[in-house]
Amino acid sequence: MTNLAILEDRQQFGLVDGDAALAGLARWQAEARQGEAPPIHAMLLSLKRFSAVNLAYGEAAGDSALAEVLARIGHFARAEFESEWLATRLRGGTYLLAVHEALSRERWQWLAEELALVIAQPIINPSTTAADRATNLRLWPRMALLRAMPGESPRRMLSRMGEALETGRQNPGQRFCWVDGSMSLPGRPAQQLEADLIASLDSGGIEVLFQPQFSCAENRLVGAEALARWHHHELGRVGAQALFAIAERADHVGQLSRRIARTALTTASQWPAHVRLSLNITATDLATRDFADTIAGALIGSGFAPERLTLEITEQSLVSDLGNCAARLQHLAELGVRIALDDFGAGFCNFRYLKMLPLTSLKLDRSMIEGITEDARDLAVFRGIVAMAKALNLHVIAEGIETQGQRDTVAVEGCAAWQGFLGAKPMSAEEFAALVTP
Repeated sequence: MTNLAILEDRQQFGLVDGDAALAGLARWQAEARQGEAPPIHAMLLSLKRFSAVNLAYGEAAGDSALAEVLARIGHFARAEFESEWLATRLRGGTYLLAVHEALSRERWQWLAEELALVIAQPIINPSTTAADRATNLRLWPRMALLRAMPGESPRRMLSRMGEALETGRQNPGQRFCWVDGSMSLPGRPAQQLEADLIASLDSGGIEVLFQPQFSCAENRLVGAEALARWHHHELGRVGAQALFAIAERADHVGQLSRRIARTALTTASQWPAHVRLSLNITATDLATRDFADTIAGALIGSGFAPERLTLEITEQSLVSDLGNCAARLQHLAELGVRIALDDFGAGFCNFRYLKMLPLTSLKLDRSMIEGITEDARDLAVFRGIVAMAKALNLHVIAEGIETQGQRDTVAVEGCAAWQGFLGAKPMSAEEFAALVTP
């Protein structure tokens, strides 16, 4: 993937190859004070008997599924960690996720449990239609969890986690184990966590952050994407992906989405008129009959102009009922709201969406950006997507820009806007207001 020299210039490692992962762990260990345990938490994930998936669905579907799992791990990590992290596929169906952050034992296991649920969501088989779900894949990982010891080498960490996984296989019903031999850790009951979230919704405990977006032509701030965070009193910071997963289990996705939309629109109504707002839309939102009316009502209530709003949707939110999704989005498009297909390139890129939806832009997944400055093939793929978007009269937004080289490349190649840590991390409403104040 990306070479280590570039990765070391980043605030986050992100998705790397195996050698870069080992080098990253070694650097974290070297930065710890002698004799003290480093703030390194790691988990080894194993997909049981993945060879059977290849036999049942074919190697092409199996390879796509392995890539999708790594992408899901990356998206989860970006949502949950503000410090350095790394993720890689080591071999076959075995993955490593590690973070350079001091965490409680309870939080690390909770994060593992949430990630397992993310991975276990159905993976669409690209050879089938949306109406045929029988051949969609479901993968259930086993996980070994580790808190690094003083002076422990990366290979020793992997060895201990591998041994813990093998030991855990003796108990087929147990999917999580710690390298110290304990098979489980009493965590916060799921029902209590759901109750905590409902209480936070009522008390305004969900924070909305804003990540700035910049024009490629002038490199000036033109908008922001609204991102939700929940600060739980025991688990600490809960990112958007886990937050919405908890809300889904509590059957409160609609309430959470409406809360975020109202808060973000009310905040954005105070921004200068040229600054836009982007909101993420979930599958539950799109499946709701009054979705379009809810967004329209929130716009009226906040006084925010529809022409300044972009709704970002993903392929995963569209697979259930594309026809009704298109109709609801068309109603909002007629009001002036822009529609962007988010994370383009991360999934199977169903081009039918480009034909049926009232899209105004494509938002490229960071996996489409990472290698464009050093890999000719990555750059060629990127150019192909931009050319297709131009032919369809769609703007292209590049996400995950972390180096000046990436920013320069997406600008030269014709992207309309970009966002990423090179520009700014997600920030509070107050911080963003100070940034846009003339």
